Amino acid sequence: MAILLQALAVRLGVAGGCDLAQACRDAYPRPVYLILWALAEGAIIATDLAEVIGIAIALNLLFNIPMSIGVVLTALDVFLILWLQGLGFRKVEAVVIALTGVIAICFGFEMVHASPEWGEVLRGYVPQSDILKSPAMLYIAMGIIGTTVMPHNLYLHSAIIQTRKIEDTTPSRRQAIRMGVIDSTIALMFALFINSAILILAASAFHSRGMTEIAEIRHAYDLLSPTLGASLASVLFAVALLAFGLNSTVTATLSGQIVMEGFLSFQIAP
Repeated sequence: MAILLQALAVRLGVAGGCDLAQACRDAYPRPVYLILWALAEGAIIATDLAEVIGIAIALNLLFNIPMSIGVVLTALDVFLILWLQGLGFRKVEAVVIALTGVIAICFGFEMVHASPEWGEVLRGYVPQSDILKSPAMLYIAMGIIGTTVMPHNLYLHSAIIQTRKIEDTTPSRRQAIRMGVIDSTIALMFALFINSAILILAASAFHSRGMTEIAEIRHAYDLLSPTLGASLASVLFAVALLAFGLNSTVTATLSGQIVMEGFLSFQIAP
């Protein structure tokens, strides 16, 4: 679903020459697009709140920094984004790619030491009819879809695709759409790996050992190393949490900028 919607966002940005927020402002009456703007801002705030708290927890686990100070430090990454934007959007993209690579390496290490039953893992990717009979399974599946199909990413992607140098010809635009779809699909496959890794790690490290009461990040952090028998497991878990939070706050902040500019035609110099 995310791949389909991101592909449509790419087409809107390249062929339509506008981002999703601008398209909504042009297509709908003022009351409607103001409601859409409020919903988009609310979604970004809700997402960013979770990421800010996640980074603060990671800083607390790694460096014993108090949560309140960690939240303040996290807020400062907005200024890092503004500075990187001044150097060119490619610098922002490079930071996002580097952070994604860190997350993948950390969870790859955890997965190797967790030694899950890969046959069962692969079978888990096949939809089961049980999901319609079990509310708990259904809610978890809906939550996982929600972490991947995030509306603010559609606003973001339809805007950043326009930072590419595209000639004003039909073949050039078709090529830009093709490369943009490949780009977003690869990124979403990384997201699939990371989301899957979290579930597989939790199942193989904790659930399979009867440790079903773990509901807090700190509890998981304390138990990972002794459970997996790898001293680095807990530290890499916290590093991945930190990188994931930083990555998400970057995209959420940029999305907030695009949503406000697009819906309200409101701009502030950096």
